[in-house]
Amino acid sequence: MKIDALFKTVLTVLCLAIAAALAPAPVKAAPVTLTYANFPPASTFPCVQMERWVKEIEKRTNGQVKINTFPGGTLLPAKNIFDGVIAGTADIGNFAMSYQPGRFPVSEAVDLPLGFPNARVASLVLTDLIEKYKPKEFEKVKILTLFTCPPADFMTSKPVRTLKDLKGMELRVSGTGADVVKNMGGIPIAMPQSETPEAIQKGIVKGIVSSLEVLKDMNYAAYCPFATDTNLFVVSFAVVMNREKWNALPADVKKAMDDMRIEQAEWTGKYVDNHVTEALTWSKEKYSHEVIQLPAADKAEIRKLVKPMIDDYVKKVNALGLPGAEIVAEIERLKNKYDKKGK
Repeated sequence: MKIDALFKTVLTVLCLAIAAALAPAPVKAAPVTLTYANFPPASTFPCVQMERWVKEIEKRTNGQVKINTFPGGTLLPAKNIFDGVIAGTADIGNFAMSYQPGRFPVSEAVDLPLGFPNARVASLVLTDLIEKYKPKEFEKVKILTLFTCPPADFMTSKPVRTLKDLKGMELRVSGTGADVVKNMGGIPIAMPQSETPEAIQKGIVKGIVSSLEVLKDMNYAAYCPFATDTNLFVVSFAVVMNREKWNALPADVKKAMDDMRIEQAEWTGKYVDNHVTEALTWSKEKYSHEVIQLPAADKAEIRKLVKPMIDDYVKKVNALGLPGAEIVAEIERLKNKYDKKGK
C-alpha cells in the first residue's frame, strides 16, 4: 500500500511538471510605441534633450515604452508641431512658443527681455510659471517638460563695444528679438537661419542675435568674430503629448514621465549653459573670438530701452483678462529665487 501511495505521488508530481513545461509561456505585452517630433537639427540642444529624455523614459519604464524620434522637422515643421500633436500626427512634440505670437500669452512673458542669467534659471522659472497659471491653451495636451535656450547676445562681424555701435546695424533676429533690436537702435532683419552665414559674409546683415551655442553648433564663430554680452531674452520651448495618448498610458509610465518634468527642465538648462561655455572656448581657440562686455551705463540703458516692451505686454494680456503685472512680478521673484539657489 505504501508503495502504491508513493507511486501515485511521484506520478502526480511528474504530471504536474510535464503540464507546467508544456503550458504556454505568459505573453509579454508589446511596448507602447510613440512618436516624438522636433524641428531643429539633430545636433542642437533641443534634440539632445529629446534623446536624453527618450533614453531615460525607456530605461525607467523597463522597456514598456518605445519612442521613435524625428528631428529636423522630418515629421512636422516647426509651426505645425503643437497642432500636429493635438491632431495625433505626432504623439509628442517639442515646439517654440514664440513661433506663434499671441497664442501663448503666459509663457510669452518669459521671452521678454528680462535679463535672465542663464538657461537653467529661465527653464525653472518657465516651469513654475506654467504650473501656477495653468494656461488654457494647453488644455488639449499634456505638458511633459519645459525649457528655454540661453539668453541671447549679439554676434557680429564688427565689434559692438557700446550701444552707439549698434545704431543702424542690420542684424538677423527672430520672434520678440526683433522688437528688442529695434528699441536699441538696430535694424532687425528676418531671414532663414540657413541663409544667414552667406548674408553675413556679403554684408547684407552684420550679425545675428541668438544664444551663443550657435557659435560652434552652426559655426557662426567663422563669420562673427565678436560677441557682446547682453543677456537680452530667451526663447521658451514646450514638450507636449497628445491628450488621448497620455490618458491611455499605464499608470507607472505616466508616473515615470511626470517624475521627469522638472528634472528634465533643469538638466536641459544646465546642459545648454555648459555647452555655451564650451562653444566660447572652442571659438576663441579656433577663431580668436572675442567676447565684449558693455559699460555698466549701457547695460542700465538697455533696461530702459526695452521697458516699453514689458509695459506693452502687460497691457495686452490685461485685455485678455490675465494679470499682466502680476505675471511679470512673479517671473522676477522666481528668477531671483533660482539664481540664488544656483550660486
